[in-house]
Amino acid sequence: MRRESYSNRFATALDGVDIDNPGTALDRSGHPNPVPRVTGPIRRRHPVEVEDVTFLRANTGKTIKITVPGPFTMAQQAQNDHYASTEDLALGYAEAVNEEVRDLFAAGADIVQLDEPYLQARPDEARRYGVKVVNRALDGVTGTTAVHLCFGYAAIIHDRPEGYSFLPELAAADCDQVSIETAQSGLDCSVLGELDGKTIILGVLDLGDPTVESAEQVAARVRRALPYVPAERVVLAPDCGMKYLPRDSAFGKLAAMTAAAALLRGEAEA
Repeated sequence: MRRESYSNRFATALDGVDIDNPGTALDRSGHPNPVPRVTGPIRRRHPVEVEDVTFLRANTGKTIKITVPGPFTMAQQAQNDHYASTEDLALGYAEAVNEEVRDLFAAGADIVQLDEPYLQARPDEARRYGVKVVNRALDGVTGTTAVHLCFGYAAIIHDRPEGYSFLPELAAADCDQVSIETAQSGLDCSVLGELDGKTIILGVLDLGDPTVESAEQVAARVRRALPYVPAERVVLAPDCGMKYLPRDSAFGKLAAMTAAAALLRGEAEA
């Protein structure tokens, strides 16, 4: 609720960015968009999201998680007028993200997630240096970390492939968890077997349809992954893009997901 977008709130808070004279870059659907224009070295001048963690930690004793835009994605969403290459720009963002992640854990976060949708959108470039910059962002971090990949907001991206163009490569990433979506794409879950050792945050709510699923429908989507990932390494989650749903629909879907988790736990204990 406090951020203008999943990435801009952080990206525009950094030194080295001219937000008064934005640049242009293509979004994942190929359309030109105004973006931060990088005119100098990327530096984090102050913590950006720490107050949010402090607020949340003060109001619950439960596990809390916060997200930070990933360095690869921010580099793809900027006009680079300073660095010699997009890779160098991404490494600059990685330094800033690393500082932020450390502060978020120090403020009480239990899980910090890097949102990296452009690893999926720009797979060729991602294979060259995507894992490298993610690992730089997580270097020396102690705490549970996740990396999120998606196909884009359902309200904007309507056609979805049945498989990720970049996913098995994250086996080499220094994160504990990998967050993906499976409901809207009907993902072939066999690919998850290549992420041995990672906890899978499994997107199992179809956010392209406001109709609330039943608990059994959601559980059936989870069962598709269980031949490839042990149940103890599966965390249920929505697909990507819940902010575009009506509130009642979003709440109903989350309630169905919670009921599905209880149903599956009961099956596992039987």
